[in-house]
Amino acid sequence: MLAMLANPRPIVPHLIYEVVLREIPHYAGDTTMTYRKAFYLVCAIALCLAVGLVAQQKKNPGYTDTAILPGQNWHVHDSERPHPNTVTPGKVLGMPSSDATVLFDGADLSRWMQRGRGADRGKEIDAKWPVKEGYFEVAPGTGSLITRDKFGDVQLHIEWSEPTDITGTDQNRGNSGVLLMDRYEIQVLDSWGNVTYADGQAAALYGQWPPLVNPIRPPGEWQAYDIVFESPRFEGEKLVRPAAATVFFNGVLVHHRKEILGTMVHRAVAKYSPHGDEEPLSLQDHGHKVRYRNVWIRRLQGYDQPER
Repeated sequence: MLAMLANPRPIVPHLIYEVVLREIPHYAGDTTMTYRKAFYLVCAIALCLAVGLVAQQKKNPGYTDTAILPGQNWHVHDSERPHPNTVTPGKVLGMPSSDATVLFDGADLSRWMQRGRGADRGKEIDAKWPVKEGYFEVAPGTGSLITRDKFGDVQLHIEWSEPTDITGTDQNRGNSGVLLMDRYEIQVLDSWGNVTYADGQAAALYGQWPPLVNPIRPPGEWQAYDIVFESPRFEGEKLVRPAAATVFFNGVLVHHRKEILGTMVHRAVAKYSPHGDEEPLSLQDHGHKVRYRNVWIRRLQGYDQPER
């Protein structure tokens, strides 16, 4: 090998050398050095060609000669179909994944605001709900809490709790709500032994659909909602796709892609009004000191996203 490097000319075809040498400056009195440089360059070119050939021959597992899947642009087992991007799940169940937006991490409400009242009417103001030991609490009379960001199709995780000394009955017992797009409500209420109208109890699509079952825990314990929300679609003033929600309440399915009838309303049939593709998430101030913690959200995208 040392001999080859010292005098490479005999082992390289003369024609290649002549072509390469035209691209390399000659050093007076140092033709050996020039040949050695040429040899290294030829070796580098050969290596690049070999790597390119191997890469060209390498093929993802799968097929391109199978049938096209109905309603898709892909073959069955298509070798060219994009692979899902990797997301790191939370370390424990209920914690945010790596692609989630954390709306409350136990420290502050910087991602939230409120609509001003009184002298602040018409203004967006910083959140006035108090943050305590890893949770925040409704400040009755200050108004709903609203995210600064806007969202469309989402996965939402949120935990809530009623105080142990809760009083009242019916709708006047720990009332609040999670409003997707600031208008489609998943009810928050103490429904532990508290009777109210079915489409107004905890986890109801308020005024529209009661939950399939009632897996609530007693006051003082933390409840959890895991919500998959599909936003409505409009073309101008026309509704072309209604919203739908899938809801798990304390890990129990209570709504399965249930169609939402329209914007939350009391004592009337809900209706749709056109709005943006993305709108804020809000938490309702209904005058009761409901607590919230561990709030995070993921924007949902369609299948076959480009690989990152």
